[in-house]
Amino acid sequence: MTTTEPTHLPLPLESDWLDWVGARGEQQLALARSLVDGLRAAPPKEPLEVLRVWNEAQTALSNAGSVGSLFSEVHPDKQVRDRAESVAQEVQKLDTDLGLDTELYAVLAGLDGSSLDADAARVLERTLRDFRRSGVDRDEATRDRLRELSERAILLSQEFSKNIREDVRSIRVTPEQLAGMPADWVEAHPVGDDGLVTVTTDYPDVVPFRTFAHDADARRELVTAFLTIAWPDNDRVLQDIFAVRREHASLLGYESWADYDAEVKMIGNGKAIGEFIDRITELSTASAERDKAVLLGRLRQDRPDATDIDGADTSYYAELVRKEQLAVDAQRVRTYFTFEAVRQGLLDVTGRLFGLDWTPVPREDARTWHEEVATYDVSFQGERLGRIHLDLHPRDGKYKHAAQFDLARGVNGTQLAEGVLVCNFNRGLMEHDEVVTLFHEFGHLVHHVLAGRTDWVRFSGVATEWDFVEAPSQMLEEWAWDADVLATFARNADGETIPADLVEAMRRADDFGKGYDARTQMFYAALSYDFHVNQTDDLTARLRELMARYSVFPYLSGTHMQCHFGHLDGYSSAYYTYMWSLVIAKDMFSAFDRGDLFDPEVAGAYRDKVLAQGGRRDAADLVEDFLGRPYTFDAYAAWLAE
Repeated sequence: MTTTEPTHLPLPLESDWLDWVGARGEQQLALARSLVDGLRAAPPKEPLEVLRVWNEAQTALSNAGSVGSLFSEVHPDKQVRDRAESVAQEVQKLDTDLGLDTELYAVLAGLDGSSLDADAARVLERTLRDFRRSGVDRDEATRDRLRELSERAILLSQEFSKNIREDVRSIRVTPEQLAGMPADWVEAHPVGDDGLVTVTTDYPDVVPFRTFAHDADARRELVTAFLTIAWPDNDRVLQDIFAVRREHASLLGYESWADYDAEVKMIGNGKAIGEFIDRITELSTASAERDKAVLLGRLRQDRPDATDIDGADTSYYAELVRKEQLAVDAQRVRTYFTFEAVRQGLLDVTGRLFGLDWTPVPREDARTWHEEVATYDVSFQGERLGRIHLDLHPRDGKYKHAAQFDLARGVNGTQLAEGVLVCNFNRGLMEHDEVVTLFHEFGHLVHHVLAGRTDWVRFSGVATEWDFVEAPSQMLEEWAWDADVLATFARNADGETIPADLVEAMRRADDFGKGYDARTQMFYAALSYDFHVNQTDDLTARLRELMARYSVFPYLSGTHMQCHFGHLDGYSSAYYTYMWSLVIAKDMFSAFDRGDLFDPEVAGAYRDKVLAQGGRRDAADLVEDFLGRPYTFDAYAAWLAE
């Protein structure tokens, strides 16, 4: 390993992005190939030295992959996005080739790991497991087919994402149909020359509109458009993705893709996913049906003949119930959350909680890909940990959801951790739900940076089992619901701090619907699991069947939400992980004193025993180390029953 003091990754001048993305990808891929060639030809005698060379190769591959995956989703220039996509394809190809390289496998499988320390031994064990799961021990014809399937998979994944990213739909409404919308939202949507207003399917439009717009027909039109994004193109792409995954798993001897995918997760096997989905469904049904009845009752005040309530009306009537019956007006709440204050408040809260310092980096020094990206250097007790970039507003051609991307994974003595938060928030006032989302996604960024102080790239950053990945982020959401925490940054235009009794009412209102939200999540999880286990010719028909079984809300006619359900690609059969992680998050949060969420002893233990460990230990062991016991369902079940 190199021993020079690592620095942040220098980004290019504005005019050089196309060349830089290509060069960064090619250089890191060439380095990875060179290091692996050396391992094959003349491996070091010491097992630890072999692993160190392998670690450098994996770091280079990770660097190239980060450039490809990030900039294909966020760069404003389509040429740069396309170039980044080609880099990602090359990364996937090399990664596949390495996983099927019998000579390389022989070098690593022949190592005597008896003298290795715990981390190095874990690297070796996990690396050999990866080789086996790649199919390196299969015959040549099978390896060739696995290589073809892997290359096909990355192209399909990119096509799926691109179809979602580029298919922004819209409706045209009269100014009168904006009744109920917040004034600042209306101001940001001017009337066109034809006297109509455009409302798009991007989140800053669709979320407020489905929540506040009084016009039921306009809401239904927009929600229907939103739930048909990328239809019909992605229906075909999904069928191809599922077929590739089915064949891949079968060639490796697994009964289904879910079994293959779950093998390396906390849950262990595919059958356990179905059992977990059914368990959460059962736990949440009483709460779900109770709260749905309240929604339907409120709908009937407006439409006495209504027999059910669907996705075109649920957000609107949930908001009315919270306002009229639970005394929470979301339009009043949002006046306390200006974007700039929320962003700074988030940095202050997480800085205090984890002992981190966030130092703003001027744009001329950061040289980011867009003027709205905010950059901060991160340090802990005077030691520089890395750098973060916050890309938080929508624009054409940009990733449409909310996610944390790596720019570089931290490796001791080699490179600092750099992470990017990609979201699509309004530039003015934020819904409190958006504040919660920002805290959630920022939790991934904190995890990435704190776990970047490791010798092994394998364990760097958010490197735990995938069904634990969301737990730290879901736990950080709790700080966005605490009155004392919110009081540090939530103020209205008159400078008044958000009242504690309003926050308490917000918490009660948020509890409304948690049962039917859980059932909706289980519908998504069942969709994710079922599509990967059972072959179906008509995805929409199967979606309707699963929705009837798991969601308490009926299918919205004419929609095909699977086509823009991005997690069907990234999470494949494992969307259950959000709820699995929430169970663990609720359990971990039980260690904190609700009266003092900044208790330095508990927060420090959580930071050091869970977040900073990255992937050095199994997630169940990290949680047990922090809690002093194995995790349980108890805290989650108690929360659901409140």
